[in-house]
Amino acid sequence: MMNLAVYLDSTYLKTPEQSGLSQQQTIDKVVALCHEAQANGIFAVMIRPEFVSLAKDELRRDSSNVKVGTVIGFHEGTYTTDLKMEEATKALDAGADELDFVLNYTAFIEGNTELVKKEFLEGTGLTFEKGKVVKWIIETAALTNEQISEISTLLYQWAKENFPLEYHKSIFVKTSTGFYPAGEGKPNGATIEHVDIIKKHCGTLSVKAAGGVRNAQEAKEMIAHGVGRIGTSSAVAILQDGKGSEAY
Repeated sequence: MMNLAVYLDSTYLKTPEQSGLSQQQTIDKVVALCHEAQANGIFAVMIRPEFVSLAKDELRRDSSNVKVGTVIGFHEGTYTTDLKMEEATKALDAGADELDFVLNYTAFIEGNTELVKKEFLEGTGLTFEKGKVVKWIIETAALTNEQISEISTLLYQWAKENFPLEYHKSIFVKTSTGFYPAGEGKPNGATIEHVDIIKKHCGTLSVKAAGGVRNAQEAKEMIAHGVGRIGTSSAVAILQDGKGSEAY
């Protein structure tokens, strides 16, 4: 029987303004997420950078093996490379185990691949200096299939040229932030079609699906198509084989 828990990043990324909760209520949600992950054997929690220390402390008290991941340049991805590196350094210093960078997909769409390459190399290098895992969110809902193919190929080429093969499994191409306004009823999260394109072109890199995976069947289908990790706000519902209500 498949252990779905080891594929899951249990996610809470809303600000108090986005959720309508107070700062303390948001803190309480993060704490609850950590305990929930520990109780259910979930691989990681994914929270905003300002809560990394809090999450690490909570999990340390439980002598937990649950990893703490956070997002960098979230959610638009248009932060400068310097700002992303500053945010990433602070997160690593706070104890983050995994960094999910939002790739500057706007720059990529505009043809500025040199900027995208620079942030990829600097962000990946910084993360690997600390022996951690890095994921690059390409925001598939903002891209055409051809662009998804192109950026997946480029990330693989840059990794192959600059980082040893044994590190590649710790570089993920990730589908989505879950916050992109796709519109017209289109999915703003992971789809099998997009996962297949990424998997076909990302070579020896890993793949993470995020957004829209809310039950066990959807999770198993993603895994069958080569996904190594799944970001979801419905982690417990997936494990209980119920359908979650949140969009991410």
